[in-house]
Amino acid sequence: MTSHTVANGILAPQPSPVDPSAGHGGVRDRQFAFLVNGELRGAVGGATYQRVSPFTRDIIATAPHGDARDANLLADAADQARRGWARTPMAERAALVAKAADLVEAHAEELAYLESIDSGSSLVNSRMDVGLTLQHMRLFAGIALEVKGATIPASAGLHFTVREPVGVVLRIPAFNHPLMFAGKAFPAIVAGCPVIVKPPAAAPLSTLRLGEILRDVFPPGVLQIATASNRGLADALVRHKHVRRIAFIGSTSTGLAIQRAASESGYVKEVSLELGGKNAMVVFDDADVDAAARGAIAGMNFAWSGQSCGSNSRLLVQRGIHDRLIERIAELLKGHRMGDPLDPSTQQGTLISEAHFETVTNYIRIAQDEGARVVAGGERGDDPALGEGLFVPPTVLTDVPLNGRIAREEIFGPVLAAIPFDDADEALRIANDSEYGLTASIWTQDITRALRFARDIEAGFVWINDSAKHFPNVPYGGVKSSGFGREESMEELLSYTEQKSINVAY
Repeated sequence: MTSHTVANGILAPQPSPVDPSAGHGGVRDRQFAFLVNGELRGAVGGATYQRVSPFTRDIIATAPHGDARDANLLADAADQARRGWARTPMAERAALVAKAADLVEAHAEELAYLESIDSGSSLVNSRMDVGLTLQHMRLFAGIALEVKGATIPASAGLHFTVREPVGVVLRIPAFNHPLMFAGKAFPAIVAGCPVIVKPPAAAPLSTLRLGEILRDVFPPGVLQIATASNRGLADALVRHKHVRRIAFIGSTSTGLAIQRAASESGYVKEVSLELGGKNAMVVFDDADVDAAARGAIAGMNFAWSGQSCGSNSRLLVQRGIHDRLIERIAELLKGHRMGDPLDPSTQQGTLISEAHFETVTNYIRIAQDEGARVVAGGERGDDPALGEGLFVPPTVLTDVPLNGRIAREEIFGPVLAAIPFDDADEALRIANDSEYGLTASIWTQDITRALRFARDIEAGFVWINDSAKHFPNVPYGGVKSSGFGREESMEELLSYTEQKSINVAY
């Protein structure tokens, strides 16, 4: 394994990729770096922090730790690149993103490997995330020329609009899909905006490696990547005068902190937020019970250890089929396999960290104290295949009090709360009685009832007789405390532009 060499803080790229067949893929021997102004380098102050595997609990890598000094370098470089990138023809920008996608595809296996050892996600899921990253990159490269203006017959003169890049963009992704969320930098790049990506402290490796892979694709300053073990770097970037647009994925509390920091900066900034959820899956008594049971398992994202803001963590079931559906879910979960994230047969990996493991297991205890009954999961068990890993099995709770914490607070773990209802009006009241409104899933054979319920439920993304899936160019995002703004679609691409009106008198 060829290591980085250091000269004036700049690190030479490693010509050899991560090797999944080597011990720890050779990751311990690597010197991970920031991508700053087209160069790979360490943090300005030379600080680093250690990444610990949530499966083996061993140190797997060392990552640079940035601070406000790094934020200034990143923001200044992005600002210097801003005008030149904005003036680059749209077709050329899209072509470079398409080239970047080809490089990501060529390195797909090592990126998936890094994501699994770093985040504890199963290799099957990490490979899926790389595939979704590619899908999004190619989607935005493909629809780039749809960023259009309009002519307006307002007078005898000529009136038309154009769309221009908003400026420097900061993207702050969450730990549950690090690479896929980092890939959301590319619609902004297509739109003509330089982007700074601040990967999650808990799982930065795949995104840092992405910076190495794409170092020479874009002009210096157009794509930059840096992280830190605390919020200092992100806070400095949020407040920086050159950062005009911020896009965050993560918890509602952190989203609120970013809004506050942006408003306190003294500069006008546009902030979009994709935040938490306590999402409802509503199953009526005419639904296909077996399909709904499988939909509940997929919708709860048990394969991701429930670490998804879109998870349908409240299962509302019409009373007549409640017990039958719960029994079927518990039966299906008996074959669910947790284990080594790198084992291709593993369906579910670990939680992200020891602190989050303690949070999730504490919520299960709180639920029992509130009177809920565990009908599946609950305890990790002593399976030797789990080793020291931070595993929580798929957990299903019944007898959940409506006003209890387990029914109202986002757990971000593999915990499904089942709640019975009698009729559609009651189901709607329960579903909407939440501060969140990201996703919803409705199961019924009555299409009129399904569409009426979809109209009235307070959620930004709704499935009917389905769950969990996302679709190319279908806008994704939430309402209420689940945030605002839409992603994965033309709406996201346009959100990185500003409209200018031009009026010509003859």
